[in-house]
Amino acid sequence: MTSTSDFSPTLVAALAQADVARALQEDVAGGDLTAGLVDPTTSARARVLARESALICGEPWVRATFAQVDSAIDVVWLVPEGQRCAPDQVIFEARGAARSLLTAERTALNFLQLLSAVASKTDEFVQAVREVPGARAHIVDTRKTLPGLRLAQKYAVLTGGGTNHRLGLYDAVLIKENHIAAAGGVAAVLLQAAQVAPQAKFVEIEVETLAQLQEALDAGARMVLLDNMSLAQLQMAVHLNAGRAILEVSGGVNLSSVRAIASTGVDRISIGALTKDVKAIDFSMRFASSP
Repeated sequence: MTSTSDFSPTLVAALAQADVARALQEDVAGGDLTAGLVDPTTSARARVLARESALICGEPWVRATFAQVDSAIDVVWLVPEGQRCAPDQVIFEARGAARSLLTAERTALNFLQLLSAVASKTDEFVQAVREVPGARAHIVDTRKTLPGLRLAQKYAVLTGGGTNHRLGLYDAVLIKENHIAAAGGVAAVLLQAAQVAPQAKFVEIEVETLAQLQEALDAGARMVLLDNMSLAQLQMAVHLNAGRAILEVSGGVNLSSVRAIASTGVDRISIGALTKDVKAIDFSMRFASSP
């Protein structure tokens, strides 16, 4: 397992290799029947174009796909990871056996279209908050991810300028309403968290009212999730908190509301839609007239 700050190049490369291996087993398995129609001696040069503006993310996964299909394929990347492309701009070129290029195409583009979509959506929210004078809120992801691709999606959030929340149930504590009820109250559950999970990267507690916020602060909470509060409540929460805890907002955040939320002075805004409601970026691979 990794931590939220440990997306090193080595770790990302290993993650991409593992993700791609699963994806190719799913797609190719015993062989590509359609690619068998192509003469194995035929070479080709393929160009991948973006059909829309996007913030590019997924190069390690694309390179791993072509390498696992055919290590002789040469990939030349033209738009750097984390940079925005224009419609019809060439993102990368690949040269090699035509059969291999065709076999790798869909898996490579699946990763590119998903991760670029996550990074692009994250970038939209990050840029929206930057437009708010004095705002300091970080855009944060959630655990609402595609099963088996969480780390890849969280890498894409970072590429888009966002911040990772906990990676899973194993690295941090997020106390919600049912945890509070089962543990016997706000003070009791915070005490238990300190005793049961001292290794946690952080302990955060969710509250729905200002009274619950006050109770959490009185119990020593250092990170509080303000769930589905109005703008007026958020402003009061920031005043009440007076800098004692990190305040995070969650619930119903969209591009129409994120600027106003950021203007209240909260520290973090978590958005499940970054990874849950993504629309794939449109990419297309075309063979050039000559290899």
